Amino acid sequence: MVDRLRSYSTPRGRVTSDSRCEFCGIGIDDDHGHLADLPGRAILCVCRPCYLLFTQEGAGGTRFRAVPTRYERLEFAEASEHWELLDIPIGLAFFFRNSTTNRVTAFYPSPAGATESELPLQAWTTLEESVPPLRSLAIDVEALLVRRTPTELVALIVPIDVCYELVGLIRVVWRGLQGGDDVQRGIEEFFARAIERARSSAA
Repeated sequence: MVDRLRSYSTPRGRVTSDSRCEFCGIGIDDDHGHLADLPGRAILCVCRPCYLLFTQEGAGGTRFRAVPTRYERLEFAEASEHWELLDIPIGLAFFFRNSTTNRVTAFYPSPAGATESELPLQAWTTLEESVPPLRSLAIDVEALLVRRTPTELVALIVPIDVCYELVGLIRVVWRGLQGGDDVQRGIEEFFARAIERARSSAA
């Protein structure tokens, strides 16, 4: 699974060098969709018709899944004690349900890629009960992305390739032992964009 993350770690919106759909070969522009190729461990940039083919449940079988475009900010104020049960060791993580194991897995972005940790099942179930939107996460292709600082906890439902984009960002800009100012600035800007996208979606 970590290898899958590393191969997925390319910026959202990436197009191939000739700007063509990676499924049918037709030309595409910057406003295109993505498919998750699960066994191939890849995110494919695809044209609108190809994307729509796979938006119906089960259309891609066990191989292809359309990556949704939902951004939603969640309120965790009343769920803080349940969040503590997950025992997350750092302030930056994302979580998604893996169809292979049918369990929710946590990943911690780092300069080496992403560290994987399988969550206690009961702890996640308890968190879902206190934050109902978590039950709607699309398997494999949507994630809960969380950043915790001494002053706040930002939690968003985002497309899975957004999380891989964050992993790629950290790997590219990290410097030295602590990461440097560039990585902190990059993370702050990344979350600012995600929060704005969620705000715009909710308007």
